[in-house]
Amino acid sequence: MSDQLSNAQPQFLTVGEGEAAREIAMLVRPAQAGNGAPALVWLSGYRSDMSGTKAVELDGLAAELGLACIRLDYSGHGLSGGSFGDGTISRWLEEALAVICHVAPERVILVGSSMGGWIALRLAQELVRQGGPKLAGPKLAGPELAGMVLIAPAPDFTSELIEPNLKAKERKSLAERGYFEERSQYSPEPNIYTRALIEDGRENRVLDGIIETGCPVHILQGMKDPDVPHAHAMKLVEHLPADDVVLTFIRDGDHRLSRPGDIALLLSAVKGIIRSSTNRQMPA
Repeated sequence: MSDQLSNAQPQFLTVGEGEAAREIAMLVRPAQAGNGAPALVWLSGYRSDMSGTKAVELDGLAAELGLACIRLDYSGHGLSGGSFGDGTISRWLEEALAVICHVAPERVILVGSSMGGWIALRLAQELVRQGGPKLAGPKLAGPELAGMVLIAPAPDFTSELIEPNLKAKERKSLAERGYFEERSQYSPEPNIYTRALIEDGRENRVLDGIIETGCPVHILQGMKDPDVPHAHAMKLVEHLPADDVVLTFIRDGDHRLSRPGDIALLLSAVKGIIRSSTNRQMPA
C-alpha cells in the first residue's frame, strides 16, 4: 500500500446536538485538480469500518483514477465516538448524510456493503424526496447521485432477516433487557441487536414499494452468503423497476466478498458506473 493511502489522517465531524452529539470519523481523499468525475462514497456494513479490505481497495481505485473518495465510521464503529448500543439506521443515515454534505461533492457514487447497502438506498430516497440536490435537515445541500454499487446488500435486514427468525429466548431478552446477542462469525465479540435498532428498522423499510434512485445500480451477491440469502438480492431488484440494474451472482461467494477475485469484480463494477456517469453527462 502506498504512503499516500496508509498515512491518511482522519477528520472528525460533530453530528447531532446536546446528548445526541457524537464525533464521526471520516477519511476524505480530494480529487485531482480538474477531475470532474463523481466522488466515491464508502458505506460500511454492521460492525464494519472504513479501514476494511473493500474500503481500502476502493480508496486505492480513487487514488489511481484521481477521484475523490469519502469514507466514514458510523457512531459506535471504528474511530467514531458514540455508543454502538445507541445505533439505529436513522442515526447512521443521519451521519452519512452529514459527512457527505460537509464534504459537498457535486456528484457521488455510493458503494455500500451489507447494511451499507441499506444506508445507500435510504440516502438515495432522501435525495429523490427532496427533489434532487436538497437533503433533509437545515442548510444541507446534497449532491447528485450518479450511481450505486451494492455488495451483498441487506436492506430491511432487521425486519426481513432477523425478526422472522427470532428464537423465544431472544424475544424474551429483547423484551426484558432491550437487546439480544448472537455469536459472530467475524469477531470474538457477539453481535448485539437492540430493540431500538429493530423498531427503527421498521421505520426505514425500503422493500415496501418502488425505490427510485434515478441512477444505474450494480449489485454483487454471493450465492453462498450465510447472512444475506441471494433471494434477498433478487427481491431488491424487483423494487428497482425504473432503474438500470445489473445483478451479478458470484457462485461461490460468501458474505464478505473480499477475496482478490471478488475485489476485482467490485472495482470493475465501480469503473462501469463511472463510465456510465461520464457518458450521461456528455451532450447528445
